[in-house]
Amino acid sequence: MIAEVIVDVAAYPIDRPFDYKIPELFAGFVEPGMRVKVPFGPRKVVGYVIAVKEESDLDIAKLKPLEELIDFDPILSEELLKLSEWLATDTLAYRIEALQVMLPAAMRAKYEKFIQVEDLQAITDESFLELLHKRDRIPLKNANTPELLKQLKVYTKSGAVRVDTLVKQQTSVKKVRMIHIESVEILQQLTDLLSKQAVKQRELIEWMLEHAGQAIEAGKLMADANVSSPVLKTVIEKGAAIEKQTEVYREPEAAKLRDTAIPEQLTSYQTHAVDEVLHAYRKQEDTTFLLHGITGSGKTEVYLRTIEEVLETGKEAIVLVPEISLTPQMTSRFIERFGDQVAVMHSALSAGEKYDEWRRIHRKEVKVVVGARSAIFAPFENLGIIILDEEHESTYKQEDSPRYHARDVAIWRATYNLCPVILGSATPSLESYARASKGVYHLLELPKRAKEQALPTVSVVDMRAELKEGNRSMFSVQLAEAIRIRLEKREQTVLFLNKRGFSSFVLCRDCGTTIQCPNCDISLTYHRATENLKCHYCGHEDRVPQTCPECESEHIRFFGTGTQKAEEEIAKLFPEARVLRMDVDTTRQKGSHARLLQKFSEGQADILLGTQMIAKGLDFPNITLVGVLAADTTLHLADFRAAEKTFQLLTQVSGRAGRHDLEGEVFVQTYTPEHYAIELAKSQLYEPFYTMEMSSRKQFGYPPFYYIVNIQFSHEDLMKVVGYAEKATRFLSEGLSPDSVIIGPTASAISRVNNRYRYQCLIKYKKEPKLTETLQALIRFYRTEWIKDGLILAVDKSPVVIY
Repeated sequence: MIAEVIVDVAAYPIDRPFDYKIPELFAGFVEPGMRVKVPFGPRKVVGYVIAVKEESDLDIAKLKPLEELIDFDPILSEELLKLSEWLATDTLAYRIEALQVMLPAAMRAKYEKFIQVEDLQAITDESFLELLHKRDRIPLKNANTPELLKQLKVYTKSGAVRVDTLVKQQTSVKKVRMIHIESVEILQQLTDLLSKQAVKQRELIEWMLEHAGQAIEAGKLMADANVSSPVLKTVIEKGAAIEKQTEVYREPEAAKLRDTAIPEQLTSYQTHAVDEVLHAYRKQEDTTFLLHGITGSGKTEVYLRTIEEVLETGKEAIVLVPEISLTPQMTSRFIERFGDQVAVMHSALSAGEKYDEWRRIHRKEVKVVVGARSAIFAPFENLGIIILDEEHESTYKQEDSPRYHARDVAIWRATYNLCPVILGSATPSLESYARASKGVYHLLELPKRAKEQALPTVSVVDMRAELKEGNRSMFSVQLAEAIRIRLEKREQTVLFLNKRGFSSFVLCRDCGTTIQCPNCDISLTYHRATENLKCHYCGHEDRVPQTCPECESEHIRFFGTGTQKAEEEIAKLFPEARVLRMDVDTTRQKGSHARLLQKFSEGQADILLGTQMIAKGLDFPNITLVGVLAADTTLHLADFRAAEKTFQLLTQVSGRAGRHDLEGEVFVQTYTPEHYAIELAKSQLYEPFYTMEMSSRKQFGYPPFYYIVNIQFSHEDLMKVVGYAEKATRFLSEGLSPDSVIIGPTASAISRVNNRYRYQCLIKYKKEPKLTETLQALIRFYRTEWIKDGLILAVDKSPVVIY
């Protein structure tokens, strides 16, 4: 028997299956979807078996055998193997990348090299013998001097030593020491045999008599019985208990957020939506539903009710959320409804927790997965429904290879499993709404809030007028007064600012110099907590200069507004207010999102100040005021989606207020109050915004009227990156039809990151039969020729952000 194996080497000539003989020992054990260890050239690597066949086109005598089975059951189902093939082709990625993205990082291979002594007598060099120190196996990294490496080469050639590769998983199964206490009869017999001096042993056995027949974790037992490890060990040796290493799961920390009660009755719109989805589910139709519901209309309840029936009929569900900050609240709702049938998967979990959650799914111990983008690859084999909440979010797009969009993967899996997909949003992406308008997706509307509450009153504050009145604060008079009223009423406020840090940049008021990152073409951001400047692209940090580095002036000041600065100003204006700040800087620690939201849900804070992560999903009864401190941040970006993102963000954040019995109020502070994105977000008027934005997209030839491909080039040498970008553009022009438009090459919006210059070109097309073929030819040319010169080329067939 022959196994077709994709090896763990991301290189162009190797991006294909290799045939390996299945040894007699493994006959009947090897199945597609298993990982194996195989010899590949002079080393050993992990491979993924994608097929098992009777014969090979190659000479069987020359085929190498599989060396080791890493798994004894397939970790990738037939569905996921087929998905990996589609994913690699669709995203122009290596097949190995498509396979690895489906597994938790803990299951990806870790390679360690060792020096293995074969003939100690043949080693005469004293420094090398000292390195070995009478051991016959040492890590290769210990040979860390040129002299030792030279000797290693000599001894490897002579056969005195060989370099061996150990392949292992990055995280292992967690085991704990469990003590299984014997029966009452055995314990009583032991008590009679104990000497009078063994006081502690007697006390422990008496304690064990009360817990006879139980299995208790060793640490807990010693703490509860108040005994030391030697006493426990002695008692176990005498036969009072049996010690076993037992496998346990690492339990992700689950936030206990105060939540709303389960509604007794659905609204007529919710009932219609649930009925439509379940009708498609029962008929096994792979319909894609776009659930367009205003904020607070009860989309989550629609998800929960449809999943209930899916689980009752023995099938499984995947629920995706865009932000980690949404996961605590969403997770707590699903756990409340479905108990231990829920697994959680998102980037804030440790590698071990992700691995354990994945194993719970793989072992069919859970039926529902709630998580971020990567949860779409959950190894379910009986899917009944897939849900993407806030489907418009850019976080569903993977920025590294394979550059997949979770929505596309969800639709592929739904087609394979003949089950429905729900794409839910108050502000759907224009592409999704256009597809729903054309009947490609099935549109479901929730036009009213679940409890029939009115939408919050939204006031747009013109900050230009505030400046004229002499108010230089980041809080308008109206917003400051509204916060004061909420503090008196003991109601809660959410303040949204689309930035982090203290100030946007540091500028010299005499010569106009801004403090730039030395590695990137971007200004450094000032962080008050650490008194330093940071680059949010490459991570470079600097101390704040006392004088201007150009003109040596002392008039160097902070400009712009960040969350830290906003927090300071709140403390000056409202010293009695309890403030929680939620941004990337305050949520670095594991579990910090959940802890901050839990505090806020329990009323331990009056004001929640944060960046994008608080703009959506939060549903707390006591929030009655939302303030948007700078609505223009996303409006003036060099991005054709700028207006759409602004409208979505303002609509979402406005929807956090007045979702329950108390009325809500929203203040949007802006310097461009007349812009249609801000005007229409004020009343959550999606359809008029969609009409206006579509006419603008049509005029300038942007999605959904055209498809876009972004090709980015980066190199340490500016002239080389320009040269390669021009060569690639000429190549594309010759390969594509005249109907496709190629824009560029031109410098990227941020033209240098981490000391690499960046250029890009865009392909705009409606129908391009030669697209995949031409792009694959370009990538083939890059991987065989240009990559040797240090060029990095990235092709994104459906970019969400172009920068």
